[in-house]
Amino acid sequence: MSSLKSVAAADLKAMIVRGDELALLDLREEGTFGEGHLLFAVPLPLSRLELIVDDLVPRRDVPIVLCAGGPEDDDLVARGAERLMGFGYSDVTFLEGGLAGWAAAGFEVFSGVNVPSKAFGEFIEVNFETPHIPAAELQAMKDRGEDLVIVDSRPMPEFENMSIPGGIDVPGAELVLRIHDIAPDPDTTIVVNCAGRTRSIIGAQSLINAGVKNRVLALENGTMGWHLAGLELARGQTQSFPPVSDDGLNRALECAKGVAAR
Repeated sequence: MSSLKSVAAADLKAMIVRGDELALLDLREEGTFGEGHLLFAVPLPLSRLELIVDDLVPRRDVPIVLCAGGPEDDDLVARGAERLMGFGYSDVTFLEGGLAGWAAAGFEVFSGVNVPSKAFGEFIEVNFETPHIPAAELQAMKDRGEDLVIVDSRPMPEFENMSIPGGIDVPGAELVLRIHDIAPDPDTTIVVNCAGRTRSIIGAQSLINAGVKNRVLALENGTMGWHLAGLELARGQTQSFPPVSDDGLNRALECAKGVAAR
């Protein structure tokens, strides 16, 4: 990689802190990426580079910093850089020492996937004290026949794979728009779930911040928590939201105006 310019860990951190435009791409496979990576790195496995790089980095002049595990991955980085430059990317560098060099410089390494969004969800819950409900308590409410709706904030393919029985699929970005037709009575309790916790927290707090009059709760640990509580998951379901009514749209617009005025 003698012809490829390197970026020291401290210099890369400074770029991130300044908010420089940057595509920080990790060329390892996603399983390995999940074991440890830089916070703002995005997985771009070399095995799929040609398939997804246009979606991740549509502009050819964006500064790119490649990273991998360490010196043992020099060949991986070299091959990735060669392919990117062959596709017309004009500003390609690599993190000196890779993830090992980053850690050796005293900077934090993160494990898991979707770490920034998960951290954001935890920040929301702590700072806004988003109300939540355990799986067993939700099941008890269902058994008592209480007035409630369960809205699943994931995309339909995830909902079809597994869901809370009786749930309705409403992707999180559309919750405020559609909730008034799903739960028009303010006495109806709204429970938002996802697979784990992040999207349920953000979805529930979005409804609360939008001024929805209903009691809104996030399901603790989503479908995972439901399963771990010994409760049965539904599979292959396709229940979804109804069309937006004129009244529902007007109420959603009022919510949006309220948020804009805050």
